[in-house]
Amino acid sequence: MSTVILTTFQGITVEHDTKLRRAVQAAGGKYQVVKNTLAELAGTGTPAEGVLKNLKGTNSIAYTDTDPVASPRPSPRSPRKFLRFQFKSGVVEGRVISIAEIQQLATMPSKDELISRSCSS
Repeated sequence: MSTVILTTFQGITVEHDTKLRRAVQAAGGKYQVVKNTLAELAGTGTPAEGVLKNLKGTNSIAYTDTDPVASPRPSPRSPRKFLRFQFKSGVVEGRVISIAEIQQLATMPSKDELISRSCSS
């Protein structure tokens, strides 16, 4: 996996969770609610090992093998709508990134958008 974004989803409705899942899938990623012990086992020996170790509470993971912007992009931007949805941690191309960096990725244009902007300039 190129990108793994760990989030907590507690407090969002099933409807919003479903919309988020579909948006991540449309962007070429996957989004899953995970059992903490299984996530830790899956992360063993990978760059995401530190992020997936000793998880507590309710967690979900958005991940992709392609564009690093794809996983966080469809993240909720409206605090009222997704009051408790929060980024917890992330790994992009083997490097652990901060919550601030995840939020920057979520607001960046996609790779294709950047390429089309440079071609039209």
